[in-house]
Amino acid sequence: MFRKIGFGLLWIAFSTYAFVFAPPNSPDTITLITDLSTGKIADINPLIVALFYIMGVWPLIYSCVLFADGRGQKIPAWLFATLSFGVGAFALLPYLALREANPEFPGHKNIFLKILDSRFTAIFLTLGAAALVAFGLTKGDWSDFIWQWQTSRFIHVMSLDFCMLCLLFPALLGDDMARRGMQNSTAFWAVTLVPLFGPLAYLCTRKPLPETNTETVTN
Repeated sequence: MFRKIGFGLLWIAFSTYAFVFAPPNSPDTITLITDLSTGKIADINPLIVALFYIMGVWPLIYSCVLFADGRGQKIPAWLFATLSFGVGAFALLPYLALREANPEFPGHKNIFLKILDSRFTAIFLTLGAAALVAFGLTKGDWSDFIWQWQTSRFIHVMSLDFCMLCLLFPALLGDDMARRGMQNSTAFWAVTLVPLFGPLAYLCTRKPLPETNTETVTN
């Protein structure tokens, strides 16, 4: 109960800060988002480009654990996972507040779960994230990024959303490891303490989900 209340309060605090206390909207925010979404990135700081596309990688990382976690939950995990592609942690925090502990995986994996559980999917995500991080770090302008972080709500909140997604992953990690028979506290903390690439390394090395003969509806 305290865990659920904590996630609920964190969601309220994060939302309040993002929409009340964060820097104001920049006049060119809509144009920036449109250009990033359509690949018109020639005149955009590579750090912002990398961060924007990494924020598309994070929901896929979460989906690789969220859809398995949703099997047996009373709430539809797919809804929160889908919304996270647009609003990141703002969608995942309510799920974390409403979900129940779920250290088992009943039934069989459908095609979609098999794709999310596949090591090839994890490797693809890791290579994509590594390329984006390398692009941003080697080509980016840090002084421009800091200035935009201080003056643009979109950049400011997106950066904090990235940090929040890094911090929230352990909330699902423990049960995902338990479902796979991976009771290893050292591995848990190694994944937890390394932002982005810790979860990606976990997805690349985790054991496949065991299947049982119990059939339930997939959320």
